[in-house]
Amino acid sequence: MNYLAHIYLSGDNPRIKIGNFMADSIRGKKYMNYQGDFRKGILLHRAIDTFTDAHPVVRQSTKKLHNTYSHYSGVIVDIFYDHFLAKNWSEYSKIPLESFTEDFYDLLGEYYAVLPLNIKKMMPYMIADNWLYNYRTIEGIGRVLEGLNRRTHNRSGMNNATVELQQFYQEFEHEFRTFFQDINVFCSLKLKEL
Repeated sequence: MNYLAHIYLSGDNPRIKIGNFMADSIRGKKYMNYQGDFRKGILLHRAIDTFTDAHPVVRQSTKKLHNTYSHYSGVIVDIFYDHFLAKNWSEYSKIPLESFTEDFYDLLGEYYAVLPLNIKKMMPYMIADNWLYNYRTIEGIGRVLEGLNRRTHNRSGMNNATVELQQFYQEFEHEFRTFFQDINVFCSLKLKEL
């Protein structure tokens, strides 16, 4: 799961959303530096990642990519799944995607002080290029994958992964739908537990 799914799966609590969003930047036990719902968001993010990595349907998706993209396959599938969430957004939320993403960008501004430095640096680009909203198109996903490929110094080849997205589009979408039912149930229970 990538940014959009993590934010969506956080529920309605703004601090849990922010904690979940910034969790990849909080290593090891540094989550203890955050209080209350921020900490819950970080722990929820970690639980989502663990659940996702072990899920047989996600493994089915990554298997289609592994020969070409090796250990980057999981990252690519996370991006693909965000695409299917954005594309089919009205099935999962009554709030239009555009409003949901704008509200989240406002939250980033509101909680700017708690964000790690690398998130603060990334934020202007994310908002200017409206990453979350543009996940709904293959072109938008292509731009995200190009950016990730640059971060690997062009070693990953992720910029080419839209080829597989289009080649196996229906299979990936079916796998996403199956998995997303399971992750929704998991997160509902996990949020109560945290």
